[in-house]
Amino acid sequence: MKYLFVLLILFSALANAQDNTVADLKVQGNKKLKSSFVKKLSKIKPGVKLDSAVIEADVKLLKRLPSIVNVNYEVLKTEENTYNVVYHIEENFTIIPSANVYTTNDDEFAYRLGLYEFNLFGQNMIFGGFYQKDIYNSYALKFRAPFLFSRQFGLAVNYQDLTTQEPVFFDNRVADYKYNNESIEVLGLFQLNFTNRFEVGLNYFTEDYTYKFGATSPNVPQELKVNKLLYKLIYEYNDLNYDYQYVEGFRSILNFQYVTSNDEKQLPSFVIGWNDFQYFKRFGKRGNWASRLRLGLATNNDTPFAPFAVDNNVNIRGVGNVIDRGTGAIVLNTEYRQTLYDKGWFSLQGNAFVDAGSWRNPGGDFGDFVDSDNLRIYPGFGLRFIHKKIFNAIFRIDYGIGVTKGSTQGLVFGIGQYF
Repeated sequence: MKYLFVLLILFSALANAQDNTVADLKVQGNKKLKSSFVKKLSKIKPGVKLDSAVIEADVKLLKRLPSIVNVNYEVLKTEENTYNVVYHIEENFTIIPSANVYTTNDDEFAYRLGLYEFNLFGQNMIFGGFYQKDIYNSYALKFRAPFLFSRQFGLAVNYQDLTTQEPVFFDNRVADYKYNNESIEVLGLFQLNFTNRFEVGLNYFTEDYTYKFGATSPNVPQELKVNKLLYKLIYEYNDLNYDYQYVEGFRSILNFQYVTSNDEKQLPSFVIGWNDFQYFKRFGKRGNWASRLRLGLATNNDTPFAPFAVDNNVNIRGVGNVIDRGTGAIVLNTEYRQTLYDKGWFSLQGNAFVDAGSWRNPGGDFGDFVDSDNLRIYPGFGLRFIHKKIFNAIFRIDYGIGVTKGSTQGLVFGIGQYF
């Protein structure tokens, strides 16, 4: 009888615990960010069962938003079996300039300057654009609203008019072309759950190549203007956890594209896909190891206008501005970041890195990946000047030193971590 009585008490306690419900969700500390937006994203709502795991998932999601530096919470009892949940928001400053400065193959400086609002209307919408000077003038406008329609559905619209001087490689020779890409893109955004999201959409663009100087060939046109339609699918798995400048966890981003052309002879339709695998690990209080592996393949057309580029600002630091092209890519970036100074709003971080990559030549085979002529290895080091209260306010300087055959070296500047 005694044990039966104890069991009854335990069952009663469990039943009462299961009856604990949320009376209200309160949002505090936010200024620009709308409380209604936080409540729209949160799974904790009035009337649902109180569950610490759901609260932790809400907090992890909110900390990923550009408008939020950090989130804490507390649970306050109101009456028997009912509780208020309070999210304490620490906001980011979200009107952010962007800047990238890098050296070209002629040891001249090119730059890209932009300005973005990452919390438009207090709804975490992103709007902004950039101006680029890389011999020629370029600009772009971007709008992105991941939660425009609901917690799961959003929209992105992008316009770009990009003009650069691009090397084109053929018959072991090189020519320089003025390249223009004008595009308009519309994407539907869908977040399946906390870790999985999709983007699906169309990009209509015009590519215009004009010969400037260098080698010529009767098989390579000196003037080429082609209209293209790109079908895009992006799938992201994101299980990253942020703590100010520190990141821990795993992320995978698959980008798949099918491109059709109105000039199948010169620039035929092709398929391109690549996957970025990212892994971050904390070491102690101030160390962070970060790695990115990119695996990419495209239709293996024997064309000088191959889609993958070996580039300073995209995949290998110090290598130069578009030094080669290919129809396949394997690139590994790995670096160790160590916080050297951290006080209040400011943090100084040093890093040592190794960037390495190899490419499949247009029309080549998989053996190209192990050909020493295609291999690039660039160790290097850099600094990060971090404002902890402004979203993505990380000014980076990296110096990469090539150690493989025919390598160069150079500085790369930018806003935000390299990856």
